[in-house]
Amino acid sequence: MAEAETKPKIRKGRKFAQVLDGARTVFLRDGFEGASVDDIAREAGVSKATLYSYFPDKQLLFMEVAKTECARQADEAVELIHRQAPVRDVLRFAAEKIIAFMSSDFGRGIFRICVAESDRFPQLGHEFYHSGPIMVRERLVDYLREAASRGELVIEDFELAADQFAELCKADIHARLIFGVDSCCAPRDVKRTIDGAIEMFMARYGAAR
Repeated sequence: MAEAETKPKIRKGRKFAQVLDGARTVFLRDGFEGASVDDIAREAGVSKATLYSYFPDKQLLFMEVAKTECARQADEAVELIHRQAPVRDVLRFAAEKIIAFMSSDFGRGIFRICVAESDRFPQLGHEFYHSGPIMVRERLVDYLREAASRGELVIEDFELAADQFAELCKADIHARLIFGVDSCCAPRDVKRTIDGAIEMFMARYGAAR
């Protein structure tokens, strides 16, 4: 009977964060396929042996970079949200975070990599979604449940409501980012999108006074 195949595992060590920082730089610059282990090791200031001792393959390294960055941003957002704050204030804060991530070098880079590698490595996008966007969604759902319990919102499907709000925050911005429109993301345009997202969300889910 053949032995069960074991998945490669990440091992942490003294230079773990150093390797992640170097990998982040190279992945965003060269993409997943274009990023070489030699370049990552050079950028991180470690030997290839050290890099491989932490990450047996490049896919594991890429996912750890994405997971670490997304978790950091999601945790920062949670720490700054006051659970008793007015709904409109929290929605505005969440919208600003969503758009800031979407328009950041990291956010755009990760999106491009996942799309470019979707045929050869479909698991990349799947794992990124469950280590990044899904975490933000879960935190927004938690707040919406609390606000509804206080009678400030009337929502039956909290997951759908959170997804709808995130999509509203992309209006006129996401497409511009994808197609490289130069005039994208001016503060005036971002405010317009956020204001519209909040008003539409509250028109659908705000409790009648």
